[in-house]
Amino acid sequence: MLGVIAKQLKSHPALIPLFIFIGGGATMSIMYLSRLALRNPDVSWDRKNNPEPWNNMKPDQQYKLFAVNMDYSKLKKEGPDF
Repeated sequence: MLGVIAKQLKSHPALIPLFIFIGGGATMSIMYLSRLALRNPDVSWDRKNNPEPWNNMKPDQQYKLFAVNMDYSKLKKEGPDF
């Protein structure tokens, strides 16, 4: 399979950027999905030891990938402790 792809790329060099961008997009999407699955407080992988991980979030802890005009270090907790 890789031999066929290499042969096509040698005969059509204009396909090289296409393969680079498709591969880069696939890699970035896999990295983003793995970040969502592992770092998001809404996802609970261990239900016996930590059934509600969103309750352990500190008010100054950033869990979003990108936040516009938000300084998490200055936030204060507004709700009660359960």
